[in-house]
Amino acid sequence: MAAVHSDVVTPTGVADSGLLDLEVADPLPQPVDEPTIRFHPVGPAPASPNVGHLPGSQGEHLLQCAYGSQDRARRFYRDQVIGHLNDEMIEFVGRMEMAFISTADARGECDSTLRAGPPGFLHVLGRDLLTYPEYRGNGVMASLGNISENPHVGMLMIDFTEDLIGLHVNGRARIVEDSDLRAEWPGLPREFDRGRRPERWVVVHIEEAYIHCRKHIPRMKPVSRERAWGSDDARRKGADYFNTARRQG
Repeated sequence: MAAVHSDVVTPTGVADSGLLDLEVADPLPQPVDEPTIRFHPVGPAPASPNVGHLPGSQGEHLLQCAYGSQDRARRFYRDQVIGHLNDEMIEFVGRMEMAFISTADARGECDSTLRAGPPGFLHVLGRDLLTYPEYRGNGVMASLGNISENPHVGMLMIDFTEDLIGLHVNGRARIVEDSDLRAEWPGLPREFDRGRRPERWVVVHIEEAYIHCRKHIPRMKPVSRERAWGSDDARRKGADYFNTARRQG
């Protein structure tokens, strides 16, 4: 548990403050003599610099050139971005109770969603392999539908309560039925939160893992609440909280 004195948080555990220097203490860009590449960030752009050995997209590399952040970005790539989970990341994943999942369909149209459960609902199968369960939901299957067309996924896990730090995991996903995954990985747990059994799993082959700094992460405190697990009652689920069905009915 992090020690709190007034508004000052002393980090403990896996979130060593030394890991955050690149983002917390970023210096302001220094003036340079050579001309700066300038272009509108949307639409055609100059040819990308030779950065084939670096993580990330062509777009981010071009914008780093445009806005003078290449040196900071390359330090971050070098010091913080790895292609697997290390021991500290594995421990972090094991205590997470939620993850934000980003997917896109074949046309690049995006969805983001939340997956949650007790600590351990995210399972590390190996340093480059992570899985999470899919339970019965609203039947839309937007995220799974995207994955069936486009396997690229982005995951963000955040510790809001103790170390105030986040972990990004990007990779390629596949959908596996519960019985099929258990045949391949018999060590998967058989005791489930509130008796819910996964219908299927999303297995992510990890390509990038890196830190999300604590600068703007709020501290939160979990509180108990009553949950209507397994209910299809619209009022209990808050299904029309935003009053859309009543306006269209």
